[in-house]
Amino acid sequence: MKPLVENSIRYKNINVSYTDNGKGKAVVFLHGFLEDKTIWEEYSIRLSSKNRVITVDLLGHGKTDCLSYNHTMEEMADSVYAVLKHLKIRRFYLVGHSLGGYVSLALAEVLPDNIKGIILFHSTSSADSESKRKDRDRAIKVVKQNKQLFINEAIPNLFNTREKEYQNEINQIKGIANNTPIQGIVAALEGMKIRLDREIILHFATYPILIIIGKEDAILPYENLIEQSKIAEKGTYLLLENVGHVGFLEAKEECLKAIQSFVIQNK
Repeated sequence: MKPLVENSIRYKNINVSYTDNGKGKAVVFLHGFLEDKTIWEEYSIRLSSKNRVITVDLLGHGKTDCLSYNHTMEEMADSVYAVLKHLKIRRFYLVGHSLGGYVSLALAEVLPDNIKGIILFHSTSSADSESKRKDRDRAIKVVKQNKQLFINEAIPNLFNTREKEYQNEINQIKGIANNTPIQGIVAALEGMKIRLDREIILHFATYPILIIIGKEDAILPYENLIEQSKIAEKGTYLLLENVGHVGFLEAKEECLKAIQSFVIQNK
């Protein structure tokens, strides 16, 4: 497979890194917490044969610099939009994993007419509960004291390791996380902790929304996500059996087909 070409723009005096490949309908991939745009590499290569595929490193992740102590979902969305404006892309599909899904909904809130469709991978429109916010605070303390301990405990929990070991995939994300600066990890945790509830986006969306759900997701209960998919007028869901929080790696072929079908069917 031909490697993807990386580029960057200046945004508020920092670098924001992205890839832009192929021609056709624009599909924008946003990675999750402790990840970067390289997790979408195979998706980019395979989908760019018929589409224009953009991947972006969110603030404090990958080759995008940190901007502040708290990277809000709104600020992350604005940095993504800066890339799209630079590329002169007005209408696009959004595909966001977890944190990337939160950013997708924040972007959709301010640009409803620009969205052709949204795919949420193991993500939710809900804000953090009080207990979840406390979990974020505890995580911040651990990261500041021992980043490696946090990574070693957090990454395997993303997978349904009862079905398969996923050691290569776990090592892939651990490698990305190890290169993520402490400031970037903390800023993302702070931003997720205070993010807004955006269920209203699902209520009023005029575009299709697909929520991809792992039945064995230890982070987001699958029943809640199924109910969220029913809120949107054009909402659907894909429930992946024996899959945890990273279906794009645990069930790659099924997820690729779902994305391809979603783009083809929703012109």
